[in-house]
Amino acid sequence: MADVLGTFEQAVLLAIGRLRQDAYGRAILKDVQTRLERDVAAGAVHTTLARLEHKGLISSRLGPGTPIRSGRARRFYRFQPAGLRALNDSRAAVDNLWLGLKWPLKGRA
Repeated sequence: MADVLGTFEQAVLLAIGRLRQDAYGRAILKDVQTRLERDVAAGAVHTTLARLEHKGLISSRLGPGTPIRSGRARRFYRFQPAGLRALNDSRAAVDNLWLGLKWPLKGRA
């Protein structure tokens, strides 16, 4: 089993999965902010993307430059097989933690 991913790493990877061929930095940032329902620093997303790529969970490529970006290229991200395995392992770990409990939890704190 791969190392269990942190919540933020999962959020970034799942954003890549949702965005598919449109998974680039700003789009990933917006998706993560929407799903986590909070502001997220762009630097946190880019640092996480670099870490996930270093771990071999994702890969990236430069797309063509666009006029709206003054000719600068966007970096697009996609899963590697290890990234899919890590997400599946993380989901299985969380599911196992919740076995025997009904959600949402009720009762005294």
